[in-house]
Amino acid sequence: MYIRFWGVRGTIPTPGPDTIRVGGNTACVEIRTSDDQLIILDAGSGILPIGKHLLKNNPGRIIGSILISHTHWDHIQGFPFFAPVWGRSNRFVLVGRKRVGQRLEEIVAGQFLEPYLPFAYKSLPADLLVKEVSDGESIIIGENTRVEVALMNHPGGCLGFRIEDAGVVLAYCSDVGHDNDQFDPAVLKLAQNADLLIHDSHFGTTEERNLRSDWGHSTWMEAAQVAIEAGVKNLGLFHYSPDLSDDAVEQILNKTQQIFPRTFLTREGLEIDLPLSQLPE
Repeated sequence: MYIRFWGVRGTIPTPGPDTIRVGGNTACVEIRTSDDQLIILDAGSGILPIGKHLLKNNPGRIIGSILISHTHWDHIQGFPFFAPVWGRSNRFVLVGRKRVGQRLEEIVAGQFLEPYLPFAYKSLPADLLVKEVSDGESIIIGENTRVEVALMNHPGGCLGFRIEDAGVVLAYCSDVGHDNDQFDPAVLKLAQNADLLIHDSHFGTTEERNLRSDWGHSTWMEAAQVAIEAGVKNLGLFHYSPDLSDDAVEQILNKTQQIFPRTFLTREGLEIDLPLSQLPE
């Protein structure tokens, strides 16, 4: 399983000199499966550069699945600018959860309303299909890939994904707030014995987390403890606060590795293959 990180930040894009090494784009992760299926996790601002990359390297038809964990802005804000949706021959399946009484397609299309953008969702030339999924449901992508979804603790709900392909398991838990006395059971189930857990690491301190407990995010310490309890092989920190500089995030990595040594920082442009033979730098 090939993985490339195109956006690893949370809340809002944070370009600037303090985020060059880790990156400032919001959530977007590319996966290529054993039978070369394209899966994109979330459509934050990181989906803009992957769109350009796909057009440059795929002269023919582009087909893929876009799994939306939830429709908070930092996870869908890049979709209108994802260049392949402007190609008539391209086809994408949007997978996500119905929330707040609205269909997934209605929420995504809401970004295209006239006060916000000069073009409409219905004007997109690509073939766009929408599949809504429920907590505990599984879907099959291609011939070899099974995706299990679970609803995690986050305001309005957030889907986590367990992606199994040719004996390799990736768990993607981008936004989750754990209770003080226990970890979210949904996360533990998704992450059980995974080759890689990508886990929310938004807060740099427990004090920040307690101050903003209603935001539904985790600290790096919680991410490390979840990795231990779930028996994962590797942990990738993810969804960094826009307030955290590269230096701060790298200090967090050093602290996390003291708890769970097989931890690395997800960074924009980082490419890995599962199973991991060694930690990326």
